Amino acid sequence: MFDEKPPYRPYPTVPMKRRAGGFLIDLCVVWFLSAIVGKGFLQFLLFMLFWWALRVVVVEKNKGQSLGGWCMDMKVIDLRYDRAPDLLTSSKGEAIVGFAAYLATCGLALILNNPISTVLLVLPLLANFLVAVGDNEYSQAFHERFTETMTIETDRGFSLDLRLRDLLDEIKDKMR
Repeated sequence: MFDEKPPYRPYPTVPMKRRAGGFLIDLCVVWFLSAIVGKGFLQFLLFMLFWWALRVVVVEKNKGQSLGGWCMDMKVIDLRYDRAPDLLTSSKGEAIVGFAAYLATCGLALILNNPISTVLLVLPLLANFLVAVGDNEYSQAFHERFTETMTIETDRGFSLDLRLRDLLDEIKDKMR
Protein backbone atom coordinates (compact mmCIF):
# COMPACT_ATOMS: atom_id res chain seq x y z
CA MET A 1 0.00 0.00 0.00
CA PHE A 2 2.84 2.44 0.83
CA ASP A 3 5.23 1.31 -1.89
CA GLU A 4 3.13 2.38 -4.85
CA LYS A 5 3.35 6.08 -5.62
CA PRO A 6 1.17 7.91 -8.07
CA PRO A 7 2.90 9.11 -11.22
CA TYR A 8 5.16 12.13 -10.73
CA ARG A 9 3.41 15.50 -10.94
CA PRO A 10 5.39 18.70 -10.54
CA TYR A 11 3.58 20.22 -7.56
CA PRO A 12 5.18 23.05 -5.64
CA THR A 13 6.21 21.56 -2.29
CA VAL A 14 5.95 23.52 0.94
CA PRO A 15 9.01 24.14 3.13
CA MET A 16 8.86 22.34 6.47
CA LYS A 17 8.89 25.63 8.42
CA ARG A 18 5.67 26.74 6.74
CA ARG A 19 4.08 23.33 7.18
CA ALA A 20 4.99 23.37 10.87
CA GLY A 21 3.64 26.90 11.22
CA GLY A 22 0.31 26.01 9.64
CA PHE A 23 0.05 22.87 11.74
CA LEU A 24 0.82 24.81 14.93
CA ILE A 25 -1.85 27.41 14.13
CA ASP A 26 -4.44 24.66 13.73
CA LEU A 27 -3.18 22.84 16.82
CA CYS A 28 -3.30 25.95 19.01
CA VAL A 29 -6.84 26.83 17.92
CA VAL A 30 -8.14 23.31 18.53
CA TRP A 31 -6.26 22.87 21.81
CA PHE A 32 -7.48 26.24 23.12
CA LEU A 33 -11.12 25.49 22.28
CA SER A 34 -11.01 22.01 23.78
CA ALA A 35 -9.16 23.16 26.92
CA ILE A 36 -11.74 25.88 27.63
CA VAL A 37 -14.72 23.55 27.39
CA GLY A 38 -13.64 20.28 28.96
CA LYS A 39 -11.23 18.21 31.03
CA GLY A 40 -10.24 14.55 30.88
CA PHE A 41 -12.04 12.33 28.40
CA LEU A 42 -14.46 15.15 27.46
CA GLN A 43 -11.47 17.25 26.45
CA PHE A 44 -10.18 14.40 24.26
CA LEU A 45 -13.57 14.04 22.55
CA LEU A 46 -13.84 17.77 22.00
CA PHE A 47 -10.26 17.96 20.74
CA MET A 48 -10.94 15.25 18.16
CA LEU A 49 -14.27 16.83 17.17
CA PHE A 50 -12.76 20.29 16.75
CA TRP A 51 -9.76 18.78 14.94
CA TRP A 52 -12.07 16.98 12.54
CA ALA A 53 -14.12 20.13 11.99
CA LEU A 54 -11.08 22.33 11.31
CA ARG A 55 -8.89 19.90 9.42
CA VAL A 56 -11.54 17.94 7.51
CA VAL A 57 -14.79 19.88 7.11
CA VAL A 58 -13.16 23.30 6.67
CA VAL A 59 -10.60 21.84 4.25
CA GLU A 60 -13.33 20.26 2.15
CA LYS A 61 -15.39 23.47 2.06
CA ASN A 62 -12.42 25.84 1.63
CA LYS A 63 -10.67 24.42 -1.46
CA GLY A 64 -8.21 22.31 0.52
CA GLN A 65 -7.21 24.89 3.14
CA SER A 66 -7.58 24.82 6.90
CA LEU A 67 -7.06 27.97 8.97
CA GLY A 68 -3.33 27.24 9.29
CA GLY A 69 -3.11 26.35 5.61
CA TRP A 70 -4.78 29.61 4.66
CA CYS A 71 -2.45 31.60 6.94
CA MET A 72 0.62 29.97 5.40
CA ASP A 73 -0.49 29.75 1.73
CA MET A 74 -0.76 25.99 1.42
CA LYS A 75 -3.45 23.48 0.69
CA VAL A 76 -4.03 19.74 0.68
CA ILE A 77 -4.81 17.88 -2.52
CA ASP A 78 -5.75 14.30 -3.28
CA LEU A 79 -3.08 13.03 -5.67
CA ARG A 80 -5.48 10.63 -7.35
CA TYR A 81 -7.98 13.31 -8.41
CA ASP A 82 -5.93 16.55 -8.36
CA ARG A 83 -8.41 18.29 -6.08
CA ALA A 84 -9.19 18.76 -2.40
CA PRO A 85 -9.68 15.40 -0.68
CA ASP A 86 -13.18 14.22 0.17
CA LEU A 87 -14.45 13.86 3.74
CA LEU A 88 -13.63 10.17 4.08
CA THR A 89 -10.09 10.47 2.75
CA SER A 90 -9.34 13.48 4.96
CA SER A 91 -10.95 11.86 7.99
CA LYS A 92 -8.63 8.84 7.75
CA GLY A 93 -5.45 10.89 7.70
CA GLU A 94 -6.57 13.48 10.21
CA ALA A 95 -7.62 10.79 12.69
CA ILE A 96 -4.00 9.63 12.69
CA VAL A 97 -2.41 13.05 13.00
CA GLY A 98 -5.15 14.36 15.32
CA PHE A 99 -4.59 11.57 17.83
CA ALA A 100 -0.81 12.13 17.64
CA ALA A 101 -1.38 15.87 18.13
CA TYR A 102 -3.55 15.23 21.18
CA LEU A 103 -0.88 12.98 22.68
CA ALA A 104 1.70 15.71 22.04
CA THR A 105 -0.42 18.34 23.81
CA CYS A 106 -0.80 15.99 26.78
CA GLY A 107 2.95 15.43 26.77
CA LEU A 108 3.70 19.15 26.63
CA ALA A 109 1.43 19.69 29.64
CA LEU A 110 3.69 17.28 31.58
CA ILE A 111 7.00 18.80 30.51
CA LEU A 112 7.98 20.13 33.95
CA ASN A 113 6.64 17.22 35.99
CA ASN A 114 7.78 14.32 33.83
CA PRO A 115 10.04 15.08 30.85
CA ILE A 116 10.36 11.39 29.90
CA SER A 117 6.60 11.15 29.41
CA THR A 118 6.73 14.32 27.35
CA VAL A 119 9.26 12.78 24.98
CA LEU A 120 7.27 9.55 24.67
CA LEU A 121 4.00 11.37 24.00
CA VAL A 122 5.52 13.72 21.40
CA LEU A 123 7.28 10.91 19.51
CA PRO A 124 4.26 9.75 17.39
CA LEU A 125 3.73 13.27 16.05
CA LEU A 126 7.43 13.75 15.44
CA ALA A 127 7.68 10.41 13.65
CA ASN A 128 4.71 11.31 11.45
CA PHE A 129 6.42 14.46 10.19
CA LEU A 130 9.95 13.05 10.03
CA VAL A 131 8.69 10.83 7.22
CA ALA A 132 8.06 14.04 5.23
CA VAL A 133 11.61 15.25 5.85
CA GLY A 134 12.97 12.02 4.39
CA ASP A 135 10.73 12.09 1.30
CA ASN A 136 12.55 14.18 -1.30
CA GLU A 137 10.07 13.64 -4.11
CA TYR A 138 6.68 14.42 -2.51
CA SER A 139 7.47 15.59 1.07
CA GLN A 140 4.55 13.51 2.34
CA ALA A 141 4.10 12.85 6.04
CA PHE A 142 2.97 9.38 7.14
CA HIS A 143 -0.72 10.34 7.27
CA GLU A 144 -0.45 11.86 3.78
CA ARG A 145 1.13 8.70 2.37
CA PHE A 146 -1.63 6.66 3.97
CA THR A 147 -4.37 8.73 2.29
CA GLU A 148 -2.46 9.58 -0.92
CA THR A 149 -2.70 13.31 -0.29
CA MET A 150 -0.08 16.04 -0.45
CA THR A 151 0.41 19.53 0.95
CA ILE A 152 1.29 22.03 -1.78
CA GLU A 153 1.86 25.77 -2.09
CA THR A 154 -0.92 28.00 -3.31
CA ASP A 155 -1.37 31.69 -4.06
CA ARG A 156 -4.61 31.78 -2.10
CA GLY A 157 -4.03 32.78 1.51
CA PHE A 158 -2.88 35.37 4.01
CA SER A 159 0.92 34.87 3.66
CA LEU A 160 1.44 35.16 7.42
CA ASP A 161 5.03 33.93 7.22
CA LEU A 162 5.95 36.61 4.67
CA ARG A 163 4.15 39.34 6.61
CA LEU A 164 5.93 38.38 9.83
CA ARG A 165 9.29 38.33 8.06
CA ASP A 166 8.65 41.79 6.62
CA LEU A 167 7.55 43.09 10.02
CA LEU A 168 10.70 41.72 11.69
CA ASP A 169 12.88 43.24 8.96
CA GLU A 170 11.16 46.59 9.48
CA ILE A 171 11.71 46.39 13.25
CA LYS A 172 15.38 45.55 12.73
CA ASP A 173 15.79 48.53 10.38
CA LYS A 174 14.21 50.90 12.91
CA MET A 175 16.46 49.64 15.72
CA ARG A 176 19.65 50.54 13.78
